[in-house]
Amino acid sequence: MPDNILETRNLVKEFKGFVAVNDVSLSVERGHIHALIGPNGAGKTTFFNLLTKFLSPTRGSIHFNGIDITAERPAQIARRGVIRSFQISAVFPHLTALENVRIGLQRNSGTSFQFWRSDKILRAYDKRAMELLESVDLGAFAHEETVNLPYGRKRALEIATTLAMEPELMLLDEPTQGMGHEDVDKVTRLIKQVSAGRTILMVEHNMKVISSIADRITVLARGAVLAEGPYAEVSRDPAVMEAYMGTTDGELQGAH
Repeated sequence: MPDNILETRNLVKEFKGFVAVNDVSLSVERGHIHALIGPNGAGKTTFFNLLTKFLSPTRGSIHFNGIDITAERPAQIARRGVIRSFQISAVFPHLTALENVRIGLQRNSGTSFQFWRSDKILRAYDKRAMELLESVDLGAFAHEETVNLPYGRKRALEIATTLAMEPELMLLDEPTQGMGHEDVDKVTRLIKQVSAGRTILMVEHNMKVISSIADRITVLARGAVLAEGPYAEVSRDPAVMEAYMGTTDGELQGAH
């Protein structure tokens, strides 16, 4: 039996009669990179919002490490080690890369937002912050203001600040969106690199990225699970091709 870190059971979210997530039962195996894909409006972002409790489900349940976390609040979910990238993204454009990661470390240690603390205390986080920056190839940018970083570097910084929270399960929401090919390749390699020893659930449109790093794929369409399996299997599913491309000919590849 697979060791599932996350399970949703018959998860439903309705908005005034509109069903955004429709009876979704999904299992994420520990140590895997699991991709959640689907056309625009398929319910992917709503599903992520349910996992992190920014929304409460209409029906169904969410289980993390075998514990029912359906009724827990966002802060409780984060403390369990379920961290979504934008929750701790580099939202301070006029702080340096190092300072942004240091804030992530402060949050994880329970000293969140205590900006009045002495420089000496805050500097205690610098060594670990530098290690995290080095791990995402940002060591040379440690003292650069975030506003000056290229877009791809900002996404790498977002991953570093996510890692500062020591996630057991990382939720990455379209990590390569808006990037050129070179940055896409860099961030893809980075995701694969940081997946060692942790589990990643990612929403991603770029099929090249998914085909190269995802262990398993779940396809959503109109809020429901349309298909699930490895890329080679899912990419040839006629129902998936119909949902994405409006055709059942050929194979799904390279689509955004």
